[in-house]
Amino acid sequence: MSDASPSNFTPAPLDSSKRTWLLATSCVGAVGTVALAVPLLESFSPSERAKAAGAAVEVDISRLKPGEKLTVEWRGKPVWIMRRTPEQMATLKQDGADLVDPLSKRTAFPTPAYASNEARSREDHPEVLVVIGICTHLGCSPVDKFQTGAQPALPDNWPGGFFCPCHGSTFDLAGRVYKNKPAPDNLEVPPYMFLAENRLLIGEDKKA
Repeated sequence: MSDASPSNFTPAPLDSSKRTWLLATSCVGAVGTVALAVPLLESFSPSERAKAAGAAVEVDISRLKPGEKLTVEWRGKPVWIMRRTPEQMATLKQDGADLVDPLSKRTAFPTPAYASNEARSREDHPEVLVVIGICTHLGCSPVDKFQTGAQPALPDNWPGGFFCPCHGSTFDLAGRVYKNKPAPDNLEVPPYMFLAENRLLIGEDKKA
């Protein structure tokens, strides 16, 4: 009987074809590992959108007509820019007694000093409103209700403004919240400044 114990077993040498096959398999495996690793590393690289998320946003408002509003994104939030008409500006003087914080003095959502006024805007461009379009109650997005007068869910003497469809909070055309509504504070004013007559920079206020 032959001795087949492990100590006396000697593996047969690989012929050249087997060595070639093993080498090729090892190379394919290594390439596969690298191929898997590259997408994984790329997934950790910040996207261009992410890089810009905290950056200031420059906006051209030259085409924004009186009574119109546009929305831009800053830090993942909708920012409303509205050029109010003289008639709309006049309504801001009439409803102060009905508002929670007419001059934006509360600190839960701090308002920049240059916007702590009746119009909540810079003195050199009082007609331009810049606010974050997120309700201060539970984060819903209010809708435009610029038409004046009686409308569903609005008072008969509605002067125009914004209405939050989630829980019924109402805001005037300066983003100031009306009394006896779920929202506790006015819409937030982000830092902003004018670079030129019709160019805004949202996210910086070096002129503050």
